[in-house]
Amino acid sequence: MSVLTRDEAQTRARLLDVHRYTIELDLTTGEDTFDSRTVIRFTARADADTFVELKPAELRSVTLDGQPLDPEQLAENRIPLPALTAGEHELRVDASMRYSRTGEGMHRFTDPTDGETYVYTQLCMDNVQCVFAAFDQPDLKSVFDFSVKAPEDWTVIANGITEHLGEGRWQAAPTPLISTYLAAVAAGPWHSVRTEHRGLPFGIHCRRSLAPHLDADAEEILDITKQCYDRYHEKFEEPYPFDSYDQAFVPEFNVGAMENPGLVTFRDEFVYRSAVTDTERQTRGMVIAHEMAHMWFGNLVTLRWWEDIWLNESFAEYMGYQTLTEATRFTDTWTDFGVVRKAWGYDADQRPSTHPVAPENVDDTASALLNFDGISYAKGASALRQLVAWLGEKDFLAGINTHFARHKFANATLADFLDSLASGTERDVHAWADAWLRTTGVDTLTPEVEAGDGHWSYSIRHDGSPGVRSQRDPSLDHDGLTHLTSLASPGAVRPHRVTIGLYDHDLHDASRLILRGRIEEDLDATPGNGITSTSGPRPALVLLNDGDFTYAKIRFDAESLETVRTSLSGLPEPLTRAVAWNALRDAVRDGQLPASTYLDAARAHLPHESDLALVQGVLSFATAQVTDRYLTPEARPAALATLTDLCRDLIRRTEDGSHPGLRLIAVRHFIDVAAHPDTIAAWLAEGTVPGGPELDPELRWRVLARLAVLGATEETAIAAELARDPSATGQEGAARCRAALPDPEAKHTAWEAMFTTDDLSNYLFIATAQGFWQPEQADLVREYVPRFYEDAVTFAARRGPAMADAAGRWAFPTHAVDPETLRLGEERLRDADLTPSLRRKLVDQLDDLARALRVREAAPRPE
Repeated sequence: MSVLTRDEAQTRARLLDVHRYTIELDLTTGEDTFDSRTVIRFTARADADTFVELKPAELRSVTLDGQPLDPEQLAENRIPLPALTAGEHELRVDASMRYSRTGEGMHRFTDPTDGETYVYTQLCMDNVQCVFAAFDQPDLKSVFDFSVKAPEDWTVIANGITEHLGEGRWQAAPTPLISTYLAAVAAGPWHSVRTEHRGLPFGIHCRRSLAPHLDADAEEILDITKQCYDRYHEKFEEPYPFDSYDQAFVPEFNVGAMENPGLVTFRDEFVYRSAVTDTERQTRGMVIAHEMAHMWFGNLVTLRWWEDIWLNESFAEYMGYQTLTEATRFTDTWTDFGVVRKAWGYDADQRPSTHPVAPENVDDTASALLNFDGISYAKGASALRQLVAWLGEKDFLAGINTHFARHKFANATLADFLDSLASGTERDVHAWADAWLRTTGVDTLTPEVEAGDGHWSYSIRHDGSPGVRSQRDPSLDHDGLTHLTSLASPGAVRPHRVTIGLYDHDLHDASRLILRGRIEEDLDATPGNGITSTSGPRPALVLLNDGDFTYAKIRFDAESLETVRTSLSGLPEPLTRAVAWNALRDAVRDGQLPASTYLDAARAHLPHESDLALVQGVLSFATAQVTDRYLTPEARPAALATLTDLCRDLIRRTEDGSHPGLRLIAVRHFIDVAAHPDTIAAWLAEGTVPGGPELDPELRWRVLARLAVLGATEETAIAAELARDPSATGQEGAARCRAALPDPEAKHTAWEAMFTTDDLSNYLFIATAQGFWQPEQADLVREYVPRFYEDAVTFAARRGPAMADAAGRWAFPTHAVDPETLRLGEERLRDADLTPSLRRKLVDQLDDLARALRVREAAPRPE
């Protein structure tokens, strides 16, 4: 299957003007395929050859201007249109198309709870061709006119309002001009909750088996939707550009959500079957706000080509967090962003696969797919937050509104956006963009503090690290491929507007820190800055980037570090504590702070923490990275004991019922780090944690999975739990538990299911992979480590980019932190047959593995 190159897209965009797609889909032809008939009306500006994309099960006919074309000419998912003449044309394509079970194209799912079937489209990046024929590139916008035949008891929803014509036939209202990857249809016996807001139809939809859970949260979901809608209309001069706003929670979705105009699709885990924390509800709210922002950033004004994906994702990410903070009850969203999302960006930006937020060129769609990552989302949003701090929100919004007015229902580039932004300010936004959007890597800011004679002074060492570049090892470079070894890449540092927080110990309570004041600094794009002298005693803590308005790694001077170690939980604001925790996290990852010290800090301060995002974020890093990767296997049992004690303290602290979210987090992590089965096995038998909560399906499967790892359960118990919970989530839980059993036959069965057959859907593959590798079972699965590097290659080529990504992300042996695993992986990277998605994932995983080895090497040796 060929991919579309940037050059091909530019050539075709100069040639064609696409007016309208009329698409008929018949979803009643069987479980494996559906029928797709497409009429494309377009204009050619000159005589030329071109092509249209399609990946059919069977291509029955192609007709251009009434003249048949040979279906046998289809090759590499392209139908040639030779000797096209200048003028108006009509192309008709009749094909049978395959349903997908990988979350791409037209995904088909049968709910094991009630046997009902649902289908939905996911057409980004280039999966349009798996559903209908198209000139598939973002700058050939068109009107889309869908009609759908479905089983009589199904409901069909689409980008526009749909009308049931009878006998299972549905007609969707034509769309405004949108890009091919944004067309959307979803069909099935949906449970729907509908309302109207400011004259616009709003609806939320889910599988029937999830109906009680959606109904329980419908008011919250719709309230957040309305609040965000109103706030965006206060910010943006252009009104919402589509005829309705539907949100469908769909099964086995590969990403968090997709911003299809008028029909946003979400992973249906956001319809909560079990208890969740308020932070998880906040995350759902942020995704709602993020996807609605796309109605303007991405849908009204769309990138011309994929190097500008940041114009979609960075803006939606920034606007999602900011608007949720301004418009809803979730007023502290930036703490969660700082703990979770920024860490994602920092990690991605220090790997060999890093790229600028706005790369100069993206050669093809396969390369573009790789850029939907922590850089395009989290780093880009961080850059925009810094831009607003530097530019001011008034000028920022003025530039955005100019951009919408200039390019609505059209396409735009970074240059177009910067011109719009520059029109309302005297600041040099082009220079800002060069420094922030065209470079890679994370700057590091370090305070250097001196004190004496009633005065103290500080300077800030400003170290630029615009990314990492790969070093070629001539002894390995036989095929021109890049070897993994990475070096820090020198270069200019970025300008930063940064806030410095000055904190003193409370005289009445030494465990508390009080804010003395904050200083605003503008650091220019040169290393270091001048010395600033301040009267009075030096603060106990000098905290750079207080408020988290810039994107940089933060270090502490020696005295400030000691204050953080002893008094971090005494900082007055959650976002300030998030900055401090992130600084400790980065220091561990860079080998400058022992991993055990981070664990000690968690043990000391989390029992006093009340912010759920912080507790969840710190526990996750302490478990998945510190305990499972950065500490040696010999040190792991003691670390698990420390985390068990910490979680037990949090459970005791919440016995009065005043902090249910905190208690839920503590219970979950207690289960995950349990080294002995007795306590959690008793919880499962009794169906409750003493004092609550009762074990809902999520907690029951979590306990059973941990018991499987510890060898304290068996297949009969898993089968009994599945009979108790036969839902799709239950099927995934059972697959995870079976793969986690410490039994050679169970491991063999799981491996065969993942890599030998194609029977597993995307979600069942992930669940199986999550269960397979366990640090406690390193000896048992040792033989599978080299097999992964062999089997994942053929698997990725066979099952496509989404599954290749899943294999690299979830089936990689992350527990195997040893030089041999790294050597095997580096050897595999020389394989020219690696698909781009798998290659990218291996590069990232192996860089993380190399980092873990460096962290272990830097750890102090026991005396």
